[in-house]
Amino acid sequence: MTNIRRASAIGAAVTATACAAIALAPAAAAAPKAAAPKAAAAAKYNGACGGGYSVVNSAQIGTKGTVFLTYNSATGKNCVVTVRTTPGKAVHMTASLGFASPTTTVTDTGYYTTYAGPVYLDARGLCVTWRGEISGEVAGKNGTNCGSLAANRR
Repeated sequence: MTNIRRASAIGAAVTATACAAIALAPAAAAAPKAAAPKAAAAAKYNGACGGGYSVVNSAQIGTKGTVFLTYNSATGKNCVVTVRTTPGKAVHMTASLGFASPTTTVTDTGYYTTYAGPVYLDARGLCVTWRGEISGEVAGKNGTNCGSLAANRR
């Protein structure tokens, strides 16, 4: 029993010494923290869809920009616009909006300096699929922002 107690006493002394050394160690000895990576700034909605449209969804296109899905409750229309984070030399851009049944898609594609779109679609009561593309990078969502499926489509 004596050896076990000595081992316990020695273990306690070693632990206490190690803890004191850590507590007394200078702060400079600690490993420096790496700076957290900065999130890419998202593009701001530019109002290109017009009055009465509010942003209801968006998807960031890497660091290049953002695609915005907007909706106008007075007209029942959705609108999509793809906006670059930093306007510049014209690059290939796309704004696309559609739904599955009946299959309908509207797209604006071309070389733009600031934004692509707007594209509009009356999708009252339906789920929409929407996309934006800037220089080969694509973002968007499938079958989202479903209106009341009981709504009558005109």
